[in-house]
Amino acid sequence: MVPCGAMLWRRLLRKRWVLGVVFGLSLVYFITSTFKQEERMVRDRNLLQVQEHEQPIMWKVKFSSGNSSQLSNQCRNSVQGKLLITDELGYICERKDLLVNGCCNVNVPSTKLYSCDSCLPNGCCSVYEYCVSCCLQPSKQHLLERFLNRAAIAFQNLFMAVEDHFELCLAKCRTSSQSVQHENTYRDPIAKYCYGEYPPELLPV
Repeated sequence: MVPCGAMLWRRLLRKRWVLGVVFGLSLVYFITSTFKQEERMVRDRNLLQVQEHEQPIMWKVKFSSGNSSQLSNQCRNSVQGKLLITDELGYICERKDLLVNGCCNVNVPSTKLYSCDSCLPNGCCSVYEYCVSCCLQPSKQHLLERFLNRAAIAFQNLFMAVEDHFELCLAKCRTSSQSVQHENTYRDPIAKYCYGEYPPELLPV
């Protein structure tokens, strides 16, 4: 036997004025949500324009003169590589040659300093760890400073958090919206990790 509440609800739904009320409330909710979203977009756009024109981005990246001269018992490194690791001194080594303090073992012949293997003249590399190692060369400081000075406000969230040369190279070499076209295809599917000023060149279709 059907409960009385369910029967009453079905009868109400059959009435046109009830359907009209439900439709009207849905329409009001949709219009209100649309206007709120539009207001947020306009507010965010205005905020970005104000920041762009009135307040220069205060980058806080610190560069050191020659990472290899730093004396440290511990090293940060690029962490995620399955085969290769780059430490903050600019050395790149096989993961098995990484010391317990996070530094590459410099006594292993395969360990290299500031290696640009797999990197093209435009600063794009096919291997992330080589990109970071090459980017850490002291001679790349001026290139990176030029990039930061020219960086659009869109990159503020990406680079405002970095504090030194190593963190900047880690962030710069990661693939980003600059590395892709149409949001789903790499501009250069081989050399997609870039420390240079400009995104990878578009390969001919």
